[in-house]
Amino acid sequence: QAQVLESGGGLVQPGGSLRLSCAASGIIFRVNAMGWYRQAPGKQRELVATIITPGITNYADSVKGRFTISRDNAKNTVNLQMNNLKPEDTAVYYCNARVAVSPFDYWGQGTQVTVSS
Repeated sequence: QAQVLESGGGLVQPGGSLRLSCAASGIIFRVNAMGWYRQAPGKQRELVATIITPGITNYADSVKGRFTISRDNAKNTVNLQMNNLKPEDTAVYYCNARVAVSPFDYWGQGTQVTVSS
């Protein structure tokens, strides 16, 4: 059974750091890309960062220079190092694993990140 499990969320003060981790297991297809998305209250889910290989990454403009995504392709794990966090980063963060065939996307249950003083 496919599973995507996130960990590492929590409460942090503005300017602080958090590291999110995610592991995908039980997916029988090759995982082409992994990434992080987030959804704040009253807003649509949005892309934070995605990675295909260590050299091919994509970041939302709002997190460039503050967040770093990394991946272990062999283990289907992905991490998100978040530095200089801002209150507007507060959201539920979801891990995504993408494959080339249906169902195409596997999602985790989400982990809450709250940035507040």
